[in-house]
Amino acid sequence: MITLRPYEKNDAGIIVSWIGDEISFRKWCADRYDSYPLSAGDINRNYEECCKNGDFFPLTALDGSSVFGHLIMRYTDEKKSVVRFGFIIIDNKKRGRGYGKKMLEKAAEYAFEKLGAEKITLGVFDNNQSAYRCYRAAGFAESETEDDVIFHISGQAWKCIELEMLKKTE
Repeated sequence: MITLRPYEKNDAGIIVSWIGDEISFRKWCADRYDSYPLSAGDINRNYEECCKNGDFFPLTALDGSSVFGHLIMRYTDEKKSVVRFGFIIIDNKKRGRGYGKKMLEKAAEYAFEKLGAEKITLGVFDNNQSAYRCYRAAGFAESETEDDVIFHISGQAWKCIELEMLKKTE
């Protein structure tokens, strides 16, 4: 059974083991950050600082008791109605097997039900079609209100496509 739980400091070691070189990591973890922490200590220090204001939510995904993924959520507006997903990472051995989609579906449920979000946003690089397909399968659609952004990383231009999911109203 797929579940989410709050991030724990000992999760950092496994997250770091999933991160190869930064360029390949960025191919499937687009977001509006200039750099990503690449050591367990950096991740824990970063999260400790970010979690102080109550608008930042790091979560770990489990299949039973086995950790397979991680993502962060943060509010992006003062009304706390928009949640941005970022730092989305899946164990390389689990990629392409539906785990990412299941994690994103659980995270969306968490954002809508527990955080009160009305909309969720995320970014994906246009050259990463597997991540794009995963996000679309989980219910995200291209944003009609946000412009795509071009990032320059290691001399290459990367187009980040903005995706969103709106809370369903019945």
